Amino acid sequence: MKQHNSAVIKKDAAQFDKWCFQQTVELEHTRRELENSKREMERHQRELERQKRKFEMEKNLEQERMKREQHLFDMKWKILESELQKLAAEKEKVERQRDFYSRVHEFEHENRPKSSNIVKGEMFFMGVGNEKSLRKRYKDLIKIYHPDNLNGDTGTIQEINREYQILMQKMEVK
Repeated sequence: MKQHNSAVIKKDAAQFDKWCFQQTVELEHTRRELENSKREMERHQRELERQKRKFEMEKNLEQERMKREQHLFDMKWKILESELQKLAAEKEKVERQRDFYSRVHEFEHENRPKSSNIVKGEMFFMGVGNEKSLRKRYKDLIKIYHPDNLNGDTGTIQEINREYQILMQKMEVK
């Protein structure tokens, strides 16, 4: 019986060794699968981190671009507002000039002597305070009263020229 027990024990030991070997092989296989999975997850994580950095960089670039565009838009808007204000001021100035010349024309028409169409030059240069405005008024009056125009005549042009020369001399003396 000892021999039988010894054979059974050897058989059991061999089976146990075989079972241990199989378990070791299975554990090694499982360990390799876990390592492969771990490497795959780490690779995946690195890829996600790379994509995240790329996304953050693109997001920052886009935000900077949008800031520049907003700044450019704001500058253009300010320029537009400024030009609109200038245009409104210029329109108002033109209105005042038109009203002034209309009043001058009405005054001239009402106070024109019946015997002569010549108007005294002092009337045309009322309100002129400096040389620049004098020249501008002179040019405008010459355009209006030029003999080739409907309302123009030589006598009025001569009177405008006479008064212009007098005022220019006065302004040069100052």
